[in-house]
Amino acid sequence: RRTTHSQPPLMEPFRFRCLQRAELPKTRDVVDPNVRTKAGVIVEGVKKGGEKALIDYAVRFGDLKQGQPHILSKKELKAAFDGIPKEQQEVLISTAARIERFALAQRASIRDLKTPIPGGFAWQKVSPVERAGCYAPGGRFPLPSSVLMTGVTARCAGVREVWVASPRPAEITKAAAHVAGAETLLAVGGAHAIAALAYGAGKDLHACDAIVGPGNRWVTAAKQLVAGRVTIDMLAGPSELLVLADETANPATVAADLLAQAEHDVVAIPMLVTTCPPLVDKVEVELKKQLSKLSTRATAEASLKHGGLAVLCEDMDAAIQVSNQLAPEHLEVIAKDEENVASKLDHYGALFVGNNAAEVLGDYGAGPNHTLPTGGTARSTGGLSVFDFLRVRTWMKLNDLKSAQQLVTDSMALAKLEGLQGHAKSAGHRLIKSSM
Repeated sequence: RRTTHSQPPLMEPFRFRCLQRAELPKTRDVVDPNVRTKAGVIVEGVKKGGEKALIDYAVRFGDLKQGQPHILSKKELKAAFDGIPKEQQEVLISTAARIERFALAQRASIRDLKTPIPGGFAWQKVSPVERAGCYAPGGRFPLPSSVLMTGVTARCAGVREVWVASPRPAEITKAAAHVAGAETLLAVGGAHAIAALAYGAGKDLHACDAIVGPGNRWVTAAKQLVAGRVTIDMLAGPSELLVLADETANPATVAADLLAQAEHDVVAIPMLVTTCPPLVDKVEVELKKQLSKLSTRATAEASLKHGGLAVLCEDMDAAIQVSNQLAPEHLEVIAKDEENVASKLDHYGALFVGNNAAEVLGDYGAGPNHTLPTGGTARSTGGLSVFDFLRVRTWMKLNDLKSAQQLVTDSMALAKLEGLQGHAKSAGHRLIKSSM
């Protein structure tokens, strides 16, 4: 009698969906209108119903069991940190330190200033928002890196009160919230969590001024709905990686990097743009080989089949044009003369230059943030940074009205051109009448 062992089904050879430039996907609307409508009902429900509505939704959607607390205190977050193994504590601390170092350098790049204007001075004052809500997904795996990326960055901006929201938080997620300096953790997710952060819910959860962090389509729809009431970082869709490579690229490395992206989600989008036809074939072989040994194979394989694509270009200039057209979330350059290639790339969320600069090292805390624009929106916005938590406000003071008379008369003239007589009269009260 033959003994059989459970084995995964044999894989068919993987083949990229090879596209011409004219066939490339267009910029995507990351918010599904149907999801936005349904999320709107939830957001409005929490806005009107407060804490009770929030808890009702949390129980209904499986975030909480009936009677389970929805807010975890600073003390509870510290206890979670104390309870994890020392090596995990050290990983969280060292990762947070690298994120902090980069975020503080960003913060130092923008400053208050004072500059002369006719008759006086104008000031720029850079100030943080008072309270920030940092969302971290709670799907198949905990994402402590997202807690650190959002919470540490908010603290470096100077935000006084940081809330983390994450459904069914694992101990490592709670521990990361402690390391990030969070005041408390809202153990709730989805559109109802975003609504609670935007409008407040009960005496212990006050409305935030900024809401940041990645999430599923319900989170993204809710962020779109509350934008304006609060500032948000971006509307993020499925995660993307584009590897821009030539004949010098190692097929095994390219495949490994694409799989690291593909295992995120079945709708993740791994892309290869190359000037080397044999590289496409070699990467396909490597993908099959590496997939067979990957514990997240089911997700990664579905992602490759759903969103995986390759674009073959006649030269590097054409490849650069394709990359700029796609404006990917993550962009790796593995090619000779890599810095020259990188200098010609205009649109991306984060750029990783050279074989050594793996995108995953950015994901896990080299310093720059991993919360990045997707769906082509890198053409108009950048990744999460301290600037998402800062306000630039201006002051003006005129001490010498005589020196400001040209400003006064110009203001009166422009007001009259726009038909705003009240404006003209207001400026006119600053007009120095001649004694002659």
